[in-house]
Amino acid sequence: MTTSRVLIPLAEGVEEMEAVITVDVLRRAGIEVVTLGLDDNATIKASRGVVLGCDAQLTGEEDGDMIVLPGGADGAERLAKDERVHALLRRFEAEEKWIAAICAGPIALVAAGVGKGKEMTSHPSVREQVEAFAGSYSEEPIVIDDRIITSRGPGCAFDFSLALVGMLEGAPKAGEVRMPMMFPH
Repeated sequence: MTTSRVLIPLAEGVEEMEAVITVDVLRRAGIEVVTLGLDDNATIKASRGVVLGCDAQLTGEEDGDMIVLPGGADGAERLAKDERVHALLRRFEAEEKWIAAICAGPIALVAAGVGKGKEMTSHPSVREQVEAFAGSYSEEPIVIDDRIITSRGPGCAFDFSLALVGMLEGAPKAGEVRMPMMFPH
């Protein structure tokens, strides 16, 4: 069995919980996760001052089974302005690979023109941008439309991450990961 590979671009101002919980939960599932910094520095400062390490610098040529965009207002704005992120998103969409975004992260989908007409959700602070682009807007904690997965914010990070595990490795694997974390159903 081949291990799934997930790309997570990280930008200054990323929401710590969304980045760290997603990386942690996916790695607990045995999924290869590659964190990619937008700049050439090996670390970035997240929205609340936590310093996070990056595995590599983003080139836009990376490949994987899924790309996940964490939120955080400043981090999401940086992702939304980065042409390398746009290139990855467009390629993943064209190749029918998984694309996931949480909190303000969906604004990068809007900026790249990816997922147009799909049902989406986001943090309320970027609702207008996402709603104007999406086919429909939902206030559900997690929305899955075809290969696009969106979620609302830091409080949804565990369920979002477990949903990603389920999409890549199946519901039984998500259950295996959930149980020892003592995460309530």
